[in-house]
Amino acid sequence: MSSYTESSNLPIREIPGDYGFPIISAIKDRYDYFYNQGEDAWFHNKAEKYKSTVVKINMAPGPFTSNDYKLVAFLDANSFVCMFDNSLIDKTDTLGGTFKPGKEYYGGYRPVAFIDTKDPNHAALKGYILSAFAKRHNLFIPLFRNSLSDHLFNNLEKQVTEQGKSDFNALLPTMTFNFIFRLLCDQTNPSDTVLGAQGPEHLRKWLFPQLIPSLSAKKLPNIIEDTLFHNFLIPFGFIKSDYNKLVDAFSKSAVSILDEAERLGIKREEAVQNILFLVGINMFAGLNAFFPHLFRFVGEAGASLHTQLAKEIRTVIKEEGGAITLSAINKMSLVKSVVYETLRLRPPVPLQYGKAKKDFMVQSHDASYKINKGQFVVGYQPMASRDPKIFANPDEFVPDRFMNDGEKMLKHVLWSNGRETENPAPDNKQCPGKDLVHLLGRLILVEFFMRYDTFTVEITPLFRAPNVAFKTLTKASK
Repeated sequence: MSSYTESSNLPIREIPGDYGFPIISAIKDRYDYFYNQGEDAWFHNKAEKYKSTVVKINMAPGPFTSNDYKLVAFLDANSFVCMFDNSLIDKTDTLGGTFKPGKEYYGGYRPVAFIDTKDPNHAALKGYILSAFAKRHNLFIPLFRNSLSDHLFNNLEKQVTEQGKSDFNALLPTMTFNFIFRLLCDQTNPSDTVLGAQGPEHLRKWLFPQLIPSLSAKKLPNIIEDTLFHNFLIPFGFIKSDYNKLVDAFSKSAVSILDEAERLGIKREEAVQNILFLVGINMFAGLNAFFPHLFRFVGEAGASLHTQLAKEIRTVIKEEGGAITLSAINKMSLVKSVVYETLRLRPPVPLQYGKAKKDFMVQSHDASYKINKGQFVVGYQPMASRDPKIFANPDEFVPDRFMNDGEKMLKHVLWSNGRETENPAPDNKQCPGKDLVHLLGRLILVEFFMRYDTFTVEITPLFRAPNVAFKTLTKASK
């Protein structure tokens, strides 16, 4: 891991880049980032322009949602990993990047994701969340399978048959929300609460003003979208009623998990806010970004990969007596590799932010650079995980990349605020749902290929997660 050192043999360089004219250059960079180039091309163009993978940038959204947008970006695997070093990087209030939502979005509290590891409250809250997941691990598979059957696959197949196409992205929110709510709320159906059938919609409305300053919805003309969503923060009052319904539903339904919090000395109100954040940002938003990429890559790979996946899945399940169990899923090496490869190419949260706790030296592959105390820094994971000096054919989806000897390369898959080979813990910032994301990614493939032999998709690029439309589904041959 990168750290302050004087022993590196790499040449020491000044960090290249130019923040340009105040405000004007930052606004131009924002338009390039969101509209003219797109996120990937924008970061790649900066690295190419300055012949460096450590560069100064004006980070979107910039003016006028933030006055602190002059950052240093880490765009290769070597420099990026310093973002995981808690002795170097302060993560206080940096989760959302250069702006932060007000505390009113979280009942006056700051969820654990906004707290640095130096804060004693971090270990208490993170440990509580990890313990809550551990106590519910036996529910992961049966609840997710039920949600897939009830809210995804049946509707997917019906729409393809009747309409010739099914919008996968449109079906996902109900499925993911149902699973998450039942998992954390003592298996209560969200429709039996104040949320009714609108749980996903209330959650999306609550998330929208927190996420849209850093995204492009691609729903409005560029100048209108930019004016509305990238220059001003949306007042909390617009979504207060949605937030209140969410708090009410989780406060009344997540009884056992809230009782656990009180036994650990955590205020019930604070636990509700952390659960809501976990549900909304870590799980709902993350899964609804991850699954479209997974089926895009698998869909575009074609029938040959589909045949291999179906054969592996059905063979293992048969050997396990027909049961879809964790033991069976863990034996599916190609399925695991496909999930890892998707996370390598398209991590659900592509940007990591923080501020330097002290002066230190960071190394790219080619040079060392001094980072000054207080400097705002950002790492762009899709470039770090597609570093051509680490991976062969780095931009290509290679389904079996992490099989057999390829497993050694998992340490270079960087997502979830840590390396793939490291585990979430109370003293680090790695996402507490990391292992659950893996499991659900594999499980959705298992369930899919137990039902179908192959499929075709139509892909519409969006800002980050693509829109996936299923065009054909071929039912499984026995």
